[in-house]
Amino acid sequence: MKIGELAKRSGLSAHTLRYYERIGLLPQADRDAAGRRDYDASVLAWIAFLGRLKATGMPIRDRLRYAALREQGAGTEPQRRALLERHRDRVRAQVAEQQACLLVLDTKIGAYAEAEQRMKDNDAQPNPN
Repeated sequence: MKIGELAKRSGLSAHTLRYYERIGLLPQADRDAAGRRDYDASVLAWIAFLGRLKATGMPIRDRLRYAALREQGAGTEPQRRALLERHRDRVRAQVAEQQACLLVLDTKIGAYAEAEQRMKDNDAQPNPN
């Protein structure tokens, strides 16, 4: 598929795809007779995986390292696994931190909701004076 189609299907711009190829995140695309990039559809799964790594905060240097190991092929699985395990540990720590923050927010929101309900309850009671 041509770069425009890949951009459309991946959600990345053609500029980003060319940049990713240049720095080594994407494998070099085949070229057609006119010299235009011609990507295999399987690159979409790789792009989606890279997107997940980026979304979870993996630094580009680690994504580049993973891509280089992937490109080297068989025999690099232990290094790739170790890299992903380290990243998973960081993601889990971030999730735990976010859950702690969410608990604080939920507690604060609950306190406001209780105060609002008390106000409504007090306003609904007849004034004894």
